[in-house]
Amino acid sequence: MTKRLAVLFLLSALPAFCQTNTGELRIKVTDPSGAGVKSTVLVVSEANQYRASLSTNDHGVLNVLRLPFGIYQVQINQRGFQPASATIQIRSSIPVSYSIPLKLSPVKESVTVKGGKTLINPDQAGSVNQIGQSTIEHRLSSIPGRSLQDLVNSQPGWLYEGNAVLHPRGSEYQTQFVIDGIPFTNNLSPSFGTEVGANDVQSMSIYTAGIPAEYGRNLGGVIVVNTLQNPQPGFHGQAVLSGGSYDTAGSSAEGEYGWGANSLGFSASGDMTSHYLNPVVTQNYSNTGTLGDFSGNFQRDLNSRNRISFLVRHELARYDLPNEYVQQQAGQRQNGGDFDTFGIAVYQHTFSANAIASVRGMVRQFSDDFNSNPESTPIELFLHNWFTEGYVKADLTVDHGHQEWKAGIESDNKFLNENFRYVIPNVDTQLAYFDSSTPLTFSFIGNRPDLEQAAFAEDLIRLGNWTIDTGIRWDHYQLILNRTAFSPRLAISRYFPSAGTVLHVSYDRVFQTPSFENLLLSSSTKAAGLDTRSLQLPVQPSEGNYYEAGLEKVFYSKVRLDANYFRRDVSNYADDDQIENTTISYPIAFENAIIYGAEGKIELPIWGRFSGSASYSYEVGNAWFPVTGGLFLGDSAIIPTSGHMPDSQDQRNTMRGRLRYQVTPRLWVAGGVEFDSGLPFDFQCPDGEALTQCEAEQAAIYGRQVIDRLDFPLGRIDPATMLDASAGANLYESRRVNVQLQADGENLNNVVNVIDFGGLFSGNAIGPARSFYLRLTASF
Repeated sequence: MTKRLAVLFLLSALPAFCQTNTGELRIKVTDPSGAGVKSTVLVVSEANQYRASLSTNDHGVLNVLRLPFGIYQVQINQRGFQPASATIQIRSSIPVSYSIPLKLSPVKESVTVKGGKTLINPDQAGSVNQIGQSTIEHRLSSIPGRSLQDLVNSQPGWLYEGNAVLHPRGSEYQTQFVIDGIPFTNNLSPSFGTEVGANDVQSMSIYTAGIPAEYGRNLGGVIVVNTLQNPQPGFHGQAVLSGGSYDTAGSSAEGEYGWGANSLGFSASGDMTSHYLNPVVTQNYSNTGTLGDFSGNFQRDLNSRNRISFLVRHELARYDLPNEYVQQQAGQRQNGGDFDTFGIAVYQHTFSANAIASVRGMVRQFSDDFNSNPESTPIELFLHNWFTEGYVKADLTVDHGHQEWKAGIESDNKFLNENFRYVIPNVDTQLAYFDSSTPLTFSFIGNRPDLEQAAFAEDLIRLGNWTIDTGIRWDHYQLILNRTAFSPRLAISRYFPSAGTVLHVSYDRVFQTPSFENLLLSSSTKAAGLDTRSLQLPVQPSEGNYYEAGLEKVFYSKVRLDANYFRRDVSNYADDDQIENTTISYPIAFENAIIYGAEGKIELPIWGRFSGSASYSYEVGNAWFPVTGGLFLGDSAIIPTSGHMPDSQDQRNTMRGRLRYQVTPRLWVAGGVEFDSGLPFDFQCPDGEALTQCEAEQAAIYGRQVIDRLDFPLGRIDPATMLDASAGANLYESRRVNVQLQADGENLNNVVNVIDFGGLFSGNAIGPARSFYLRLTASF
């Protein structure tokens, strides 16, 4: 293991630039003589939810890093000088240099930023949802392990299944997090992996269409996460204490010290709760969780053309799996643990004002563990999966007049290891819950490399009010199968300045590699022997066509409307299944799927004392038989050869809304609503049993509260509407220190929020009941 990690480090720990699809603004503030002036600079973009007050150095120089593409307003109110402001567009990773000369003024004046100018990005060819610092700071409190996922789930087109597994526009396993410029393609939901907490996040950009060609593999939705602060002279940071219902408590701290051309930062956090996963019954049996993480980063500008940075992070999660009634009575205790350690190295070189190159690399080790006590019912499970990973990417960006070219290559090599076994306690249990041919004991050990390479090229063309973003990507995938594919991408937009409107259309060809969680197990001949009736097919990569048409419109320079229609046609549509009556899932695939729908979002950054947003999503998704990949045992091996069914994320109507009111400069209140029309569920009554009898039996197992939330004839969970409220206050504010307190009440109407239902030992999921939380934040 040590030798392998050393090899991965040599191959992959090359320096890299921290973030893609962001730019840099280099500001120089001078007095009338041309000398630099140390100043405070306010930088604002309402479209990107970006607002930062930053200080120049003693020479009047400020580098603002990791700015999402868009229009920014810069404001300077410096004593002894006239106020100054400028509107600057960031549309490339190539740094923009801007000089702001100040004029002497004997009279005290001030200038206020007019945010309406930054509400829309006229050069954005596709739709991108931005989550900035204000939204992160005032977010609703979250159960530990899902604060980042909750922010994503608040956006149109995204929804949860159980345990905060994100599903963008009907996709199952196809969510990709890009954290500080590095793609993470494994499942990062609480029951599969660790998370980067929202307190550690500065901004996010979310793509579900018009996806740049540099992104591949998992393309249901791409979430670009930035955890790094903008370097500032001196020491700055934040400390957070939180707690509330379900014995939830947490703390986190982050800090950064900047001197000269260097910055050194750290972050650490710890959380605990008795509601970590979604329980299967309302009693929330055996559901504790403990989380922790630590990170450190260093950045240095070697000179005006070269920059290096390094980041290391260690994360862990230990948790119990929720019991059903029968499992709780038997004394079952099953627990899991996830551990993730990685290091990122970064290098950026500026060739000229029109050309920039970057190289980035990561080494990583991840493990996922699962254990059971002897009282586990109906099966004792043991799992220890781990992988080591080496990733490297290099790209070059060149700006030439109306065009910007970007090209790059990447290589991602994982060395997968799986160790799984189970024990069925006795023959009586076997006959009660399993097929009579199911072995009482089973074990599997396997390892294999997952080798993936890619190359891409993009051309961004700006012709007046038209923007055309084209790209092509080549992917090679080698694990169980060996496949290659070319994927063209195209996005076109037209800006109408007089109407404050951007119209856009996009086409994405996607090649999505199968999830590797337990793929070696489900592809093994040993697993196929778990039942005398079995069907085993290699899981093919998903290939598909994504289409979107939409608009962005600004009203009264205060409100922005985003509306989109989308359609996805996917072959070898990815889904998941479970080994016997266990929680161990693995990928499967259907012949094809068609998913279509519409989304709308209204954002109100600031209008007087009000701010907020509201969104609506309509989605229809169907998957067609036959299956084309996966492991199917017993009765499930008898697969229809034709027909279709709703995909498991076919929730027709989803609404989110939140409105905030600033009561006084130091006190605010907010209210919100969430509506879900309900996911489909697949539950079959035993042969010859009436539906009413079947419902009564399920009520005896799960409780009438749960069963009353299910529509068995329709095969759907009933709709749910949940209300929340928040209040916040600035307890202390000075030039250096700010202390805020926020109180949240969630699911105030106390709905029994059934998210998933699958029957005994099949993965029910129930959301939290009415709950309350406090969060104290000190920034300095």
